Amino acid sequence: MQTGQTRRYHHGDLRAALLTRAEETLKEKGPAALSLRELARDLGVSHAAPSRHFKDKQALLDALAEAGFDRLGEALAASQETADESFADRLGALARAYVGFATANAELLDLMFSIKHDPAASDALIKAAQGMSVLGLHLIEDGQRRGEVREGPVASIATPLFTTLHGFAALAVSGTLPSATLNTDLEYVIAHTLRGCAPDAPGRA
Repeated sequence: MQTGQTRRYHHGDLRAALLTRAEETLKEKGPAALSLRELARDLGVSHAAPSRHFKDKQALLDALAEAGFDRLGEALAASQETADESFADRLGALARAYVGFATANAELLDLMFSIKHDPAASDALIKAAQGMSVLGLHLIEDGQRRGEVREGPVASIATPLFTTLHGFAALAVSGTLPSATLNTDLEYVIAHTLRGCAPDAPGRA
């Protein structure tokens, strides 16, 4: 006999429930442990029920990654709402939000970027992933207009900025960086990045 919870899943909540439980499993056991059949059993629905939303495990992983990029984008956008207008403050807020998301969602972030670079990645996933880059590019362009960021192609500034930030997040997640000084270390990275983005001093060649 189905429970009220199971019947509710069949009326539109099952997809969200599957994604929630899949992310929990990803965090607990890694992507190899994910199985639509096991998720169905965990949620108390029939083995066939998940196939109404995800045709196979890869479709589930794609949806997890897409949802992850959406959440990351929301976190980054929210960081800008409370930051001052200066490039330094906005970049610092962006960096802290990114590293905060990465350390809280290490397994999900790894999945997000591994699927993003898959040639078979869906258009929806690519669009969700690009949202993060667009926010960063706009930040740099605004900084250039304000005279707070050096002139030049945006990509020449964005690439070292993003790779530095992502590299720091990866080291933080792996445990390579000591957790006790993580926040202080991140502030050093932000300060170093700001110096790299700053306009050349007058008269400097």
